[in-house]
Amino acid sequence: MVQPIYLDYNGTTPHDPEVIAAMRPFLETEFGNPSSSHWYGVRPKKAVEKARHQVAGMLNCQAEEVFFTSGGTESNNHALKGMARGLKKKGRHIITSTVEHPAILEVCDYLKTEGFETTRVDVDGSGRVNMENVAAAIRPDTILISIMHANNEVGTLQPIREIALLARQKGICIHTDAAQSTGKIATDVQEMNVDMLSIAGHKIYAPKGIGALYVKKGLLPEKFCHGAGQEMGWRAGTENVPAIVGLGKACEMADRSLDYARKQLTAMRDRLHNGLTEQLNSLRLNGHPDERLPNTLSLSFKDLEANRILEEIGLAVAASAGAACHSDTVTLSHVLKAMQVPVEWAKGTVRFSTGRMTTPEEIDTAIHVVADAIKRLRA
Repeated sequence: MVQPIYLDYNGTTPHDPEVIAAMRPFLETEFGNPSSSHWYGVRPKKAVEKARHQVAGMLNCQAEEVFFTSGGTESNNHALKGMARGLKKKGRHIITSTVEHPAILEVCDYLKTEGFETTRVDVDGSGRVNMENVAAAIRPDTILISIMHANNEVGTLQPIREIALLARQKGICIHTDAAQSTGKIATDVQEMNVDMLSIAGHKIYAPKGIGALYVKKGLLPEKFCHGAGQEMGWRAGTENVPAIVGLGKACEMADRSLDYARKQLTAMRDRLHNGLTEQLNSLRLNGHPDERLPNTLSLSFKDLEANRILEEIGLAVAASAGAACHSDTVTLSHVLKAMQVPVEWAKGTVRFSTGRMTTPEEIDTAIHVVADAIKRLRA
């Protein structure tokens, strides 16, 4: 059976062969516990610290500012809960946006049970927050701002550096969820001027179940997980050595090939967009036309339903929906709602996302498959 063309790299990525090769010894022979003082623990411990330096190299930070987690969701949870609890004597107000991942919005909702308040800043039609709205949301008791670096659905980039500058002037901690931007655009924490940043391994060709959180030196969030004191005392638990090694290698690869990856991803994304535009009418691009991820293409097909489109193309092309359709009802994504995309467009939204392995031949086939499917559905 021929596998469908994979255009859902924002959902997850395949394991890169170099990542698999780096992990293999720690799956086969180097099984020791990094906390063990004997011979079997030496290489795993060195491997974990090497990976920490590799992640730090990509982020342009110190190795001791990198903490390994089980993924982007855990990193976001630690960032928000840890800093909110650590700063609660100073204030209990948090600012975020209406287009954040549920791993941010749900955490903010939970923190309400602990007496915290959250202001969700609106976005414009491109999914981008307005700096004036962020500034207007700041209160004397604001302790934390968390705005994503890039949106997972439409790819829009947020003005993180400008937001961070504002936060710095006000003495407010700034966190960004960089799960989607890592490996596609620069995520230099010095340039961005952020205090915390979240990474998800499975978005950059590393395994699922591994991630990292950058915490600027000097910050004192509440301890993430209590136990035997791993991760410099912040997150206890025996390290997932193979996955950590894989994440380190993936970050090293992302750092060394960022410019090439950005050009390649953009070329494949634009080839798909241009090809579909040539063949179809009533096609709408969602997200900022320029300030967006190089690999993300969110398209709306007027008066169609995304699930029907995905059913038509599913045996040939793998993509994802921007709306959940069930019989005679359509549940739009919170991102499209926040962007105020009209329902006749929003319900027919499909997200295509290209990756390192995407080829021009695959894109040309996908254009043919998707265009034919849309024409059949409209007929």
